[in-house]
Amino acid sequence: MPNAERLLIVDDDSSMRMALYESLSSCGYEVETAENGADALVKFKNGRFAGVVTDMRMPKMSGMDVLRGVKRISPETPVILITAYGTVNTAVEAMKEGASEFIMKPFSLDDLEFAVKNVLAANVQLKSDKNEEETEGNIYPHKEIITQDTKILGLLDMLKSIAKSKSSVLIQGESGTGKELFARFVYRHSNRRQMPFVAVNCAAIPAQLLESEMFGYEKGAFTGATVKKIGKFELADGGTLLLDEISEMDIQLQAKLLRVIQESEVDRLGGKMPVAVDVRIIATTNADLQNRILQKTFRSDLYYRLNVIPVIVPPLRERNGDIIILAEHFIKKYSEVNEKKEPILTAEAKSSLMAYSWPGNVRELENVIERAVLICQNDQIMPSNLFLEKDGGTTNRQAIPQEHEEKLSQNIDDDKSSTLYEMEKNMIFDTLNKVNWNKTKASKILGISVRTMRNKLNEYGIKDVNTDD
Repeated sequence: MPNAERLLIVDDDSSMRMALYESLSSCGYEVETAENGADALVKFKNGRFAGVVTDMRMPKMSGMDVLRGVKRISPETPVILITAYGTVNTAVEAMKEGASEFIMKPFSLDDLEFAVKNVLAANVQLKSDKNEEETEGNIYPHKEIITQDTKILGLLDMLKSIAKSKSSVLIQGESGTGKELFARFVYRHSNRRQMPFVAVNCAAIPAQLLESEMFGYEKGAFTGATVKKIGKFELADGGTLLLDEISEMDIQLQAKLLRVIQESEVDRLGGKMPVAVDVRIIATTNADLQNRILQKTFRSDLYYRLNVIPVIVPPLRERNGDIIILAEHFIKKYSEVNEKKEPILTAEAKSSLMAYSWPGNVRELENVIERAVLICQNDQIMPSNLFLEKDGGTTNRQAIPQEHEEKLSQNIDDDKSSTLYEMEKNMIFDTLNKVNWNKTKASKILGISVRTMRNKLNEYGIKDVNTDD
């Protein structure tokens, strides 16, 4: 789709280039590839790209040369470097030249997707700083934190005041409240904003791998350690390290983390000497850490080290004044992404949104609006387009207009009754048609898994059409 974020992949290895292409395309990005640095810079000059992902070692023109070339053309465009031959000096040089992220091989495609998401989000927020004074009214002037709630505005002012300190920040809040956005807000307003922002999802990385991800390892430290790996602490040196979902970290690793925070130095696995690091720690969690301490699954001494500046992000149900402005923001966003005329949120739909408790917070609201933008008719979002969940988790179908039921049943023979089976079938087909039969996107919109989608299509006698690739 033309309005998707465009990425440029640069790698001389065709198999790696294709793997990166398929991985990032499946995430919804529009991806273009180049097999060498010279070709990449020509394509970059002639096109508009949200970011560049390049291998470091390539013939004739290295990834570092690509980085410098991109920065000469567009200093604000983020560049991610990938290498199997990294050293601390190489990583530091890359960051000084303007690299947004430095990824060591071998890596998982999930690691790459996470890195791309982070650097693009950070870039959007940095651009928003330039327009800070242009926003009218009392809506906070940052594209990623949209609010007119007095509690959130006060929280943002407090975060601004502490941003330039080195003190650790612990951000607590329910899932979906946007804790990482508040962490990035602190980073953007700190005196470290020109240095790296490195995020580690403690819940997404297996416990046995998290230690090497955070602290790195020397070549030969264990079986399979064929090259030296730089840890996240060293990559974040001089900048900020976000420890997302810190409550999920293994308690033995918590002890090692505590020592790093206290001593400002890391010990690589297999290393002989500690490495000094200067890192500002921001941690997030959706868990009750005091309760985890009582359960002996979280160290109290680490909690007090992290909780120097405590931040509680209120759930969406406690900031009702933001529901409609956030909904309208997401309507605009997904109308542009899907090249649809921006629909109107009807008064009845607004009432439904305001009456809902939002257990999934802002993330759930965004998903609801994304789906509603795609399935609504006549450029209006009705309550029936929202499919809000009841307390028991069933779909809320009250007040569904007659014309919408007729639309859902338009392909059903006139002599048949409109059963739930038939309505479900037509809803699935209608959504698939709107996204050109991309099962991954349709499944996300409908809130089901891709496997469920395939099973449904088999049930309807439809052969699996590979349009996701």
